[in-house]
Amino acid sequence: MIQNYNDFCTELISVGFSLAGGNDEGIFGLIHYNWNEEPPDGSPVRWHTGDPDTDPWEWRMRVLNERDDIAYAKTFFRKGGFITKAWYPHFLAARRAGASFAEAYADGTISHAAKRIYEAVSQSDFLPLEEIKRFAGFSREEKSKFDRALTELQMGLYLTVCGSRQKTSLTGQAYGWSSTIFCTTERFWGKDVFAQAAEISPEDAVQAITEQIFALNPAALEKNVRKFIQGI
Repeated sequence: MIQNYNDFCTELISVGFSLAGGNDEGIFGLIHYNWNEEPPDGSPVRWHTGDPDTDPWEWRMRVLNERDDIAYAKTFFRKGGFITKAWYPHFLAARRAGASFAEAYADGTISHAAKRIYEAVSQSDFLPLEEIKRFAGFSREEKSKFDRALTELQMGLYLTVCGSRQKTSLTGQAYGWSSTIFCTTERFWGKDVFAQAAEISPEDAVQAITEQIFALNPAALEKNVRKFIQGI
C-alpha cells in the first residue's frame, strides 16, 4: 500500500508505467481510487490537499522537479500518466517507430495545429503553456483546437511536461494557478533513450509492454490494452 511520495516513486520504478488518476481504464494504476473517494485501509494519501508527501496531484510535478528517470504527461487515453526512463524506449518504439516529427507530419499523422505548437516549443528549451499559445498564434476562439493538438503531441510522445512555473503579473506579483511547462521529448530525455528506442522494433515493443501489463493486472481489458500502448 502506497503511504507517501517515496513509496509511489519506488513502486513506479518497479512497475514502469501507470495512469496518474484513480480510474485505471481497466489497465493499471498505482493509485486505484478516485480523487473524491476515501482511500482504502486507512492510507494517508488524499487528493488535492496540497501536501507534497501524500497528495498524488502534487506528485506529478515532484517527479519532474526532483528526478530524471520519470516522465509525466497526457500519455494514456488522453489523460495523465507516468512512464519511467527504463520503459520509455519501448513506448517510443511502439508509437513513433523511429519516425521524426517532420516525417510523421509529412505522412499526415500529425495535424497542422499540432505542427504549430511543436514548432513553437522546439525553438526553445521549454515553454510555459500561455507562451505556447502566444508563440504559436492561437486565438481565444481556438482554445479547443489548441487543447486537442497539445494532447495529440503528448500522446504521440513528441512533447512532454517538464515542470511548472508560477504566473506573475507585470509588477512581479504571483497570481492564479501555476503554468505547466512543456518541452520536446528529445530535450527531456536526451539521446540515450532515443538510441535505445531505435534498437527495438515496434512489434517487440508492443509485446514487451503487453506482457508487463498482464503481469501487473491479469484482468486487464484486452480491448483497451492496444489503445494504452499505441496511444490511439
